[in-house]
This record gives sequence, structure tokens and C-alpha cells, in this order.
Amino acid sequence: MPTQRCYYEVLGIERTASEGDIATAYRKLAIKYHPDKNPGDEEAIARFKECSEAFEVLHDSHKRSRYDQYGHAGVNGNGGAHFGDVGDIFSAFGDIFGDIFGGGGGGRRARAGRDVRCDVTLTLHEAAEGCSKTVEFQRHETCEDCKGSGAAAGSSRETCAYCAGHGRVIQSAGIVRVQTTCPACGGAGSKIKDPCRTCRGKGQRLRRVVTEVQIPAGVDDGMRVRISGEGEPSASGGPPGDCYCFISVLSHPLFERQGQHLVCRVPITYAQAALGCTLEVPTLNGRGEVKVPAGTQSGDVFRLGGRGMPDPRSHGLGDLLVQVTIEVPTKLSKEEQQLLRQLAELEHKHVAPQRKSFFKQLAEYFTASDESDKD
Repeated sequence: MPTQRCYYEVLGIERTASEGDIATAYRKLAIKYHPDKNPGDEEAIARFKECSEAFEVLHDSHKRSRYDQYGHAGVNGNGGAHFGDVGDIFSAFGDIFGDIFGGGGGGRRARAGRDVRCDVTLTLHEAAEGCSKTVEFQRHETCEDCKGSGAAAGSSRETCAYCAGHGRVIQSAGIVRVQTTCPACGGAGSKIKDPCRTCRGKGQRLRRVVTEVQIPAGVDDGMRVRISGEGEPSASGGPPGDCYCFISVLSHPLFERQGQHLVCRVPITYAQAALGCTLEVPTLNGRGEVKVPAGTQSGDVFRLGGRGMPDPRSHGLGDLLVQVTIEVPTKLSKEEQQLLRQLAELEHKHVAPQRKSFFKQLAEYFTASDESDKD
């Protein structure tokens, strides 16, 4: 199977491109590679299908979100773009090709309204357990004074003289007929003579919205939670957009998150590391215990299974990874100093195997160095 190119690369746009940028880029490519303009050119038809598949995903906010998060795997076989032939493209985008070539591909499809965003800040415990949060954002809603018409009371809309009420104008460029939105009325086919003073003829007003969102357990920093139908209303009578809540998780003084796992760094004494001990450690649910065996080295990690974070997409819990570090005291009592000096003397008489190996290598190094100087 051939490798699929990045849809943003196919359309020649940035990942931050707006809906208008996506549509503009697609129109240009559709004109360039349209089968009517390239009869018998299989390569042009293949490019035509490729850019149509890219547009089919990126112009849909839900599919685009899945594609941004998971790539082609997020849309292939799951509502993604699969066109068998050029006829399928014409059927899917009759309205778009009506814009470009002046053809009749059916009426313009009602598109969903734009999505909006808000930000949610969570503690690590809230992210682990899930919670309900009150969020605030702004969206446009129908103006109560003009009921969305944009016209002042007692006034009415007038037919646009520029496009004769069609909302579109047609321009010819060789064999290609390009049908574009009327610049005078913005595609409405009519104009407001006396606009509503409240909304200034827009038919909508920006409003502050306060609502609740359920945060699933296990969300991580940078994830998004969707509130369906809470976005901008559709200008063409379609469904409203959605609100996306962007998650930010505060850092924790004891735990560092690594995916589903939590890391806790715990200092221990030399005696605990050498002799072994049972170590009391913190967890998200209270206290836990870790058995530290004799001879533990600084940096060793001990695992507490199932004491980490849940995965919001599946069942199961991560682990708590306890990393111990041997802490060297900065102040010692006289008794501690005496005991450590006795220990140092014992270590000098009974050198550990690792130190024996090091001193042997050190002696060999100096011997070789001295012989080299004599030569």
C-alpha cells in the first residue's frame, strides 16, 4: 500500500490554517487538477482525488481533530476519506464544485458552526479521579432584538443588485468557469437597508456562557475534552459547533507523571541502603510500603503496581515508581563521626570487591605511566 502523504502537505497549508484557508487552498488545486481541464491525464486525476480526500478530512472539525491527534490512523476506516472514483467526489462535494465550475451539484450543504475553546486547570488528584468543572467561554448567539435577521424593527432586507439575489457571481477563465460568493452581499442574496442597532446588522451577539464539563479520570496535560453542541451556531442552518476544553494539569510536589506511571523520588540513609529496610512512601490514595533490600544503590527503582494513573481511553492503572537516592548528611554528631571513622577503618582493612578492582586498575595505570616516563 502506498504511503499516504500528510493532508496539510497535500493542500500546501500550515497546521494552524483556518477553515477559509483550507477551502481556498482546495479550490486552487481542484481547478488545477480537475478532470475536465486535464482529459486523459491519470496523474492529474490521482492528484485531484488526493487533494479531495485531504479536504474531506480537514474541512470537518471532528475529523480534523482526530487526524491532528492520531494521523491517518485516526480517520482511515473511521469516517475518513475513501473515494472510489471522481464521481464519488462530485457527489460528496457538489456544492464546492458548483462554486468552482458553475455546475449543479445539488444545493449547498448546511455546515456545522465553528468550534470554540476554553481552558481547564486540574490538580493531579483531580486528573487521577475525574471531576466536574465549571467552565466559561464566549460564543455568538441570536440577537434577541432582531431575531437573527440583522434588520431593525420595521425594516426588511433588499435584493442585492450586484448578484440579482443569487448570492454568487460567475467569472470565466478559458474553459473554466469560476463561481464565487458575491462580494457585495457575502452570499446572502440580499442586503440590510436599516441594520439592527443592537447587533449592527450581524444578527448575532457575543455572549458569555457558563456550563459544566465532566472530566474523565486519567486525562493528561494538553488533552482536550469535547462538549458537544456548545460551539458557534451555523450560519447555514446546520448544527452548532462544539466547545473543546484544553486540559492543564498542575505539577505536584511529590509525584512526576510519565504517561500512566508516577515517579516518586525518596531519600534514604546509607544505613538503610546497606542493611535494607521497609520504606513508607506516599501514593495518591494514602500511604504505601516498599521493601528496600540490603545493598540497594542510589538511583534504584522499586515498582508499586496499580498505584499510578488511569488511562482515559481504556481500563487499567499505571504504576508508582519509587526511586531511592542515598542522602549524605551535612552535619554529624560526635558519636556519628566516631562510628563513621570506625567504619572507614574497617573498610580500609576489608576492602569491598568493587573497590579492590578499582584500586588494582589504578595501580596498573600508575605503573604503566611510570614506565612510559622512564622510556
